[in-house]
Amino acid sequence: MKTIVIGVIGADVHAVGNKIIEFVLKKEGYNVVNIGVLSSQEDFINAAIETNADLILVSSLYGQGEIDCRGMRDKCVEAGIPNIPMFVGGNVVVGKQNFDEVRERFTKMGFNKVYAPGTPIERTLPDIKEVLGE
Repeated sequence: MKTIVIGVIGADVHAVGNKIIEFVLKKEGYNVVNIGVLSSQEDFINAAIETNADLILVSSLYGQGEIDCRGMRDKCVEAGIPNIPMFVGGNVVVGKQNFDEVRERFTKMGFNKVYAPGTPIERTLPDIKEVLGE
């Protein structure tokens, strides 16, 4: 069974979507490690190391995801998990911005997949399966 670490990064307290993501992923047969809201990069990385996770899925709804996620891939490298897939989604930037540009910025930060605001978790499942070799 593949393990996915999920949570809401930064000073964000939006818990409902996080619970929906957990429910859907568990229903799909994944071992879900939900670190909850108000989570730091280190919380995600430590949980991934402790559980030998296969993927990190970061949510951000309050618009500060770009700031909160900056440098996360470097921290994964330093922690010894340089190649762990990282997905991010939600309202990850302030205001309405061209999402192709947003995706490009997060990809340059080391995220494998970047999802636009309002993307249902069900739409990410094919990407999760592909990245995890299922």
